[in-house]
Amino acid sequence: MAETTEIPLFPLSGVLLPHGRMPLRIFERRYLDLVRDCMRNNVGFGVAWIRRGEEVAQRGRARPELGDWGTYARIVDWDQLKDGLLGITIEGERRFSLLRSSVAGSQLVMGEVQLDAPPPRLPVAAEWESLVEVLQSLEAHPHVERMGLAIDYQNAWQVAYTLIQLLPLEESLKYSLLGLDDLEQVVEALNDILNRISGEDYDA
Repeated sequence: MAETTEIPLFPLSGVLLPHGRMPLRIFERRYLDLVRDCMRNNVGFGVAWIRRGEEVAQRGRARPELGDWGTYARIVDWDQLKDGLLGITIEGERRFSLLRSSVAGSQLVMGEVQLDAPPPRLPVAAEWESLVEVLQSLEAHPHVERMGLAIDYQNAWQVAYTLIQLLPLEESLKYSLLGLDDLEQVVEALNDILNRISGEDYDA
């Protein structure tokens, strides 16, 4: 059942999906404060895709135009980077619909959102096993290994969402796939994408 609440938003030019992980470099004061508050209170924040505009606030510029849906995320790791900035790793939990947004006095964007239930754990159908094989091959890549993913290969939604997160796709396409509610539609779209990328037939 969907739940309506207000959460802080982190507008990004990249799309985060449930089960996906993403590293972020934090340098703006409003986001340093956000990270501190989230870690102190063990809460998350919303990652909203920027349809149009800039990630970094520019004085005198209009605030970015955000997508109609995004992903609620939690911080799963953090470290001080070599350049002295704070680095965090976030993991997506569940999708939300953005009903309206506003800017707080701290310049942090706040969103009134409708949080969806976490994606259900559905079994991987036999005809989808090719997606599992592709994801397993990606997981062996050193860059992906460093993410520390814990993939449940029996969970079809996690397999699909993690693949979408890792594949080199246009962010607008990832955003569109995040908006789909039907798992079979997502898997069909993934098969088409993989066919185009590889020139091979990934359908069972």
